[in-house]
Order: sequence, then structure tokens, then C-alpha cells
Amino acid sequence: MPISSAADVVREFWRLMGANDFNAVGDVLANDFVLEWPQTRERIRGPERFAQMNSEYPAHGRWSFTINRFVSDQSQVVSDVTVTDGVQTARAISFFEVSGGKIARLVEFWPEPYEPPINRSHLVERMSEGSPHGG
Repeated sequence: MPISSAADVVREFWRLMGANDFNAVGDVLANDFVLEWPQTRERIRGPERFAQMNSEYPAHGRWSFTINRFVSDQSQVVSDVTVTDGVQTARAISFFEVSGGKIARLVEFWPEPYEPPINRSHLVERMSEGSPHGG
């Protein structure tokens, strides 16, 4: 079944990532795929290096991915995903560019949680941990 939209391509990307078969993720990546992490100023080129990087990343178990939010148009998708291996948990905000039914470019931000400044405590309410929309 051919993938018909940018949203379908990225949903398949996250499904394949969840299978932990990082070589299979290459099926939805363009040959000239580029991943950028602006926070660490790193760039990874090509599906093979992407698969190798994910395979070599230290993990305590299988990775799972929970999509918290997903926004798309004809060629771009933004996802907010919680990633965990059962011990470590992180959040990724990912900006995908899709062309010709493949992901051509991915720019990801991995924000670190931090305690809020005390000077605004009278204006805010605390959200429960891991809650993307409060509660």
C-alpha cells in the first residue's frame, strides 16, 4: 500500500521506530536524508548513518514512542513525542520535511525539563509530569 501523504509517511516513521528496527526506518527516508540537532550542532546524513546512530545509542531496553501531538500539511509535519526505554525518558519536538513520499529533512529538539522560576509561581499552575496539555 503506497503512502499517500506527509502525515502518513511520518506516522510510518514513528511506527518503524517503535519496532526498533532502525534499518527498516530507511524505507521512509530519502537517499539524501539529513537529520539536524540544532542544540548540539550535529548533522547526520543518510539513512544508513541514521540507522547506525539509533542502533548504537545506549539503551536499557526497547525504545517506545508516544505521539503527544501531531500537526501536518502537504509537505511538513511537526510531532511532539515522548521517548522511553523503560529507564530514561525524553521528549522530542521534530520538524519533518517530506518530498516524493520520503522524509528528506528532520530537525529535532530534545528539551530538558527544569524547575520554573519562583518569581512567577503566583501566576501559574503546575502540570503533572509527562502531561502535554496539563492536568
